[in-house]
Amino acid sequence: MSGVVEHETKKGLSPSSSDVVYGMGTDELRGFARDIREQSLLMISRAGASHIGSVFSCADILAVLFGAILRLRPDQPSWPDRDRFVLSKGHACAGLYAALALREFFPMQRLEGFYVEGGSLLGHATHKGVPGMEVSTGSLGHGLAMAVGLSAGSKRLGAPWGTYVLLSDGECDEGSIWEAALLAPALKLDGLTVIVDYNKIQSLGRVEEVIDLEPFSDKWKSFGWQVCEVDGHDISALTEVLDPRGWVPEEGMPRCVIAHTIKGKGVSFMEDDLLWHYRCPVDDELEQALEEVREQL
Repeated sequence: MSGVVEHETKKGLSPSSSDVVYGMGTDELRGFARDIREQSLLMISRAGASHIGSVFSCADILAVLFGAILRLRPDQPSWPDRDRFVLSKGHACAGLYAALALREFFPMQRLEGFYVEGGSLLGHATHKGVPGMEVSTGSLGHGLAMAVGLSAGSKRLGAPWGTYVLLSDGECDEGSIWEAALLAPALKLDGLTVIVDYNKIQSLGRVEEVIDLEPFSDKWKSFGWQVCEVDGHDISALTEVLDPRGWVPEEGMPRCVIAHTIKGKGVSFMEDDLLWHYRCPVDDELEQALEEVREQL
């Protein structure tokens, strides 16, 4: 499957014109990812903020989720049957704010209020007053536990929605991640999907030098998860593996997608460089970064 062009509602629900199951094709999703990167660059530079490298490593994942996978209604952000998404790596929230604005959950102009005095979009993910944002995150290691709770609630209610959570590789150093990872199979949460943004760099160094996660896939499997590894910048591959029709969950087993990514993906001087975990692009750096991003499809 090269990309989802027509995407019907999942789990037997009747299609509705207001169910945002966007069904973007592959080229549209690439354009969406490009726009997420561009808007995030502008937001972070304007605010003098950090984490542009972390946003760029997961921009393609966010584009696929919000462009082809998640069942949502921007005009009804609290629609009860919506899929739930948790950005556990809350420091990359500029990318999620951009995705939500581009999908018209709120006006694009609101992005100008990111991480500035008097603004309403905080520097770590906040759900307060932000349509489409399920929970506030930022303290690493908490998102998976929240997603387990959401998925357990869906299962208990017999509700149709799925739960998706995006983790960073660095936060997989946290014991709370593995407590939640142990609980999800015990609760038979086959409606839960974890995506790990495995860019191999965390705040103070390369993952293998801080606390090596390998054998990473085997760890998740040993905890009772179905596991798939994928190129986290391959739009077609991401679309296929994240769509439940492309990778049908085993009954009672949650899914873990290990997405191999590159920190700072899309800007030559940022790629695979720890510097851009914290540094903010300014002046010539910003102009070059914008030029490179805008050339992408």
